[in-house]
Amino acid sequence: MQNKSNTFALATLTALFFAMGFITVLNDILIPHLKVIFDLNYFEAALIQFCFFGAYFITGGFFGKLISKIGYPAGVISGFVLTAFGCVLFYPAAATASYPIFLGALFILASGVVLLQTAGNPFVTLLAPNKEASALTLVQAFNSLGTTLGPLFGAAFILSGTAQYASKMEEAQSVQIPYLVIAGVLILLAVLVYLLKLPDVRKTAEEISEKNQDKKVSMFEYSHLVLGAAAIFFYVGAEVSIGSFLILTMKEIASIDEVTGAKYIVFYWGGAMVGRFIGSAVMAKIAPNKCLAFNATMTIILSIIAIVANGYASMFALLAIGLFNSIMFPTIFSLATKNLGKFTSQASGLICMAIVGGALIPPVQGLVADYSNLILSYVVPVFCYFYILFFALIGYKTR
Repeated sequence: MQNKSNTFALATLTALFFAMGFITVLNDILIPHLKVIFDLNYFEAALIQFCFFGAYFITGGFFGKLISKIGYPAGVISGFVLTAFGCVLFYPAAATASYPIFLGALFILASGVVLLQTAGNPFVTLLAPNKEASALTLVQAFNSLGTTLGPLFGAAFILSGTAQYASKMEEAQSVQIPYLVIAGVLILLAVLVYLLKLPDVRKTAEEISEKNQDKKVSMFEYSHLVLGAAAIFFYVGAEVSIGSFLILTMKEIASIDEVTGAKYIVFYWGGAMVGRFIGSAVMAKIAPNKCLAFNATMTIILSIIAIVANGYASMFALLAIGLFNSIMFPTIFSLATKNLGKFTSQASGLICMAIVGGALIPPVQGLVADYSNLILSYVVPVFCYFYILFFALIGYKTR
């Protein structure tokens, strides 16, 4: 009966991961859209990701402690409501056509996503004992479904009419209705999760600690957690950085306009979705760290090809990175939080803080692009993937 209950809960959580992916990837649409509206350079445009992922660092630790008190289902419901509130704030932000106000609304929206992340990831691992990596990868595949459909939504409802707008104000206001629709869907999801009464798995976490006779007094005593948090920092930084500049890169090296470029991004995020479905099956037979090491190696090779090649060859190499990014987040998360027991929710908060890599790495790549050129700036993600390779080979080991 418990297994059926857990399976039902896991199925329900797919909606959570879909929503997170859908909302997060819309930043890749906002960057070229707001860059034109406010005449931003690459660094200023990357501040969108800085504000969004900066929320992870500021609120992640707090939310980790909050969830240990209120439970995982309540955390999920609160996350949906807070994210919806942030979406609603896009309406007044667009009405003023002010970039700083846009960034403020984005920070609040992002804080809601942080709460969803902090609750959702450990929720899945605790619902699927001994199958953490494969279960989280499978559920995260629906996150990738969201990131695959998000650019199509953005291209159709945010970017499509750009050339027809008479003023910058009208261009800014094109985001109002799409984000109000998203807010409405999030509220419905919050109500659904409340009515379904998902199981609270805090007791499961305590039982893991007792079973392992865990005497540690701090989560920082687990080296694989600390090294894994760093791996999340570099992974999210690389993934977000590449996604942020893909549309602009395609325009520069292949003369592809923003609307068409947004449709091409589907292959980047769609590759991640396909890779996660495949990876969830593969990791049932092959050690997760070995799968992670292989994928990290492939992303390094593809990034280097993108830098040294030109035109469409570079573009397709960058798009192909999405396929090998696929299993990285869920695999790193499950390896980093393995056997943490009572520290699981706090560890999830720490890892969510590490997602600040998505705030810091894109501006670094933006600076490199401003001072050299856009294609050469992809050397920044290369360094990130090298650290992930280290974690997959050595850093993941529990001590």
